[in-house]
Amino acid sequence: MLVEGTMRWQVTEDAPMALMLALAFRDMAGLGERCVAQLPAVTPGLERVDVAGLDLDALAVQFDGWWTGIARRDTRLFMAEVRPPHFEVFDRALDLQELAYRAYDEAHRWAAARIREYERALAGRSPSRLTDVYELIRERQFELRRQSSSFRLDLEVLPICRPGAWVVAPDTIVVSESLRDDREAFREWLRPLVHGLV
Repeated sequence: MLVEGTMRWQVTEDAPMALMLALAFRDMAGLGERCVAQLPAVTPGLERVDVAGLDLDALAVQFDGWWTGIARRDTRLFMAEVRPPHFEVFDRALDLQELAYRAYDEAHRWAAARIREYERALAGRSPSRLTDVYELIRERQFELRRQSSSFRLDLEVLPICRPGAWVVAPDTIVVSESLRDDREAFREWLRPLVHGLV
């Protein structure tokens, strides 16, 4: 996780395993239109998993409950990890637990590969990815001739098939890798957000 900030504000950037797994499960189960529908499909795409015998309405409700708990960084810390062999985190969400049994191995392989790609991109970038954030906040403070207001912003960089950014929880925005990797487009997207926050 990258962190930039002061005593008044903080911006983090990460590619969390929990969100990667969640979107992999969503796409593998074909729940794209029912769950976290504002986020497009992931890329590269995943093969669908057999959902025969699962109650898809119940699965969608259970998925949305899980997503609500993991979307924000501060609540994600209190959610149990999705771990085999029993997937205890889903003990009260039996359709989601069964989906985990069917999809976990492939979803975890896919998510781990995407995280390695993200880490390689970080290692190859100079200056730091959050330099843009710091510079825009500093410019805005100079324009206003005052310190920033207090705020926190968590940027979750995920392999979404379309460039863009989506608010998924208070203080939390999912940013597509393609937007994040285009420095000029990212700065243009971020500038009005910084103006509103600072």
